[in-house]
Amino acid sequence: MSRSGKTKKRVVEGDPLYGNKVLQRFINRVMRDGKKSVAEKQVYTALTLIKEKKMDPLTIFQSAIQNVSPKVEVRPRRVGGASYQVPVEVRGERRMSLAIRWLIQSANKRSNKQYHTFAQKLAAEFIDANNNLGEAIRKREIMQRNAEANRAFSHFRW
Repeated sequence: MSRSGKTKKRVVEGDPLYGNKVLQRFINRVMRDGKKSVAEKQVYTALTLIKEKKMDPLTIFQSAIQNVSPKVEVRPRRVGGASYQVPVEVRGERRMSLAIRWLIQSANKRSNKQYHTFAQKLAAEFIDANNNLGEAIRKREIMQRNAEANRAFSHFRW
């Protein structure tokens, strides 16, 4: 337990193009070595690629985040010398950050044979997640299944 008080949650401003706070958080997660303009360029290129396929990029992005975000997760809880995996509901803030992290990871994992740039991989991942397909959705499914399997220990939640 830390001695100092609670840390202030930083308020994220909306992104410059759409004014969307979730998109800005996504861009900040994509960013490496403080190069925000590079990250913005990649994310906006991905959204442009979605727009070229005659789809609304912002709705695709939001529904992708919505579809990937998990409802329950398992947390270890020690009870009498044994450690149990107790299923708990994921709160909103963590739900979104998990979804963002999984989308970026699965976009990075995509093969370079079909997609050459990160923006193309990201666009493909958004579209897949929107259609409940792809690696990020698989990650969510595994988490849900794990929580379902450990439902017997849910009375340890207290």
